[in-house]
Amino acid sequence: MADQNEALGTITKDQDRYTAVLTRVFDHDMVSVWAMLTDPANLVNWLAPGSIELNKGGAAKLDFGDSGIVIDSEVSAYSAGTLIEYSWSSPGEPTRPLRFELTPSGEQTKLTLTLNVPSDDVVARSAAGFEAHMMMLLAAIEGVPIKFPFERFQETRKSYDEIVPS
Repeated sequence: MADQNEALGTITKDQDRYTAVLTRVFDHDMVSVWAMLTDPANLVNWLAPGSIELNKGGAAKLDFGDSGIVIDSEVSAYSAGTLIEYSWSSPGEPTRPLRFELTPSGEQTKLTLTLNVPSDDVVARSAAGFEAHMMMLLAAIEGVPIKFPFERFQETRKSYDEIVPS
């Protein structure tokens, strides 16, 4: 049986949007995982340099320098310590909500990442990109940050391409 943190997420289609759901389990408490998701000093180790204001309506700004992608959006849902959602897009672009939800799982923490994109986006590429970032998050929380795992991105992109509903 494969490690539960290696399993691919799911992709569904509803009218004009795709939804990808990825789940990871951490051998860390919710406070530690939450800090990885929200503290600028931690974001840089697995996602991108930037900051997220921890309140609904707060600014969410991340700069993926190498790719040229700059997120400049606002927090659309928030519950301290358990939920944060913002669009990984900039003004003038379609919304692409990215929702992180934490739940306790015994002594572990379950992270559910839900990505919602317009149907004209390449959802397989987006899901594969976040698969790679989840791998980076798992490494960063263990104190051994890694660079973007392009091989993981390529592998999961092929797998997601095969399961994208039409």
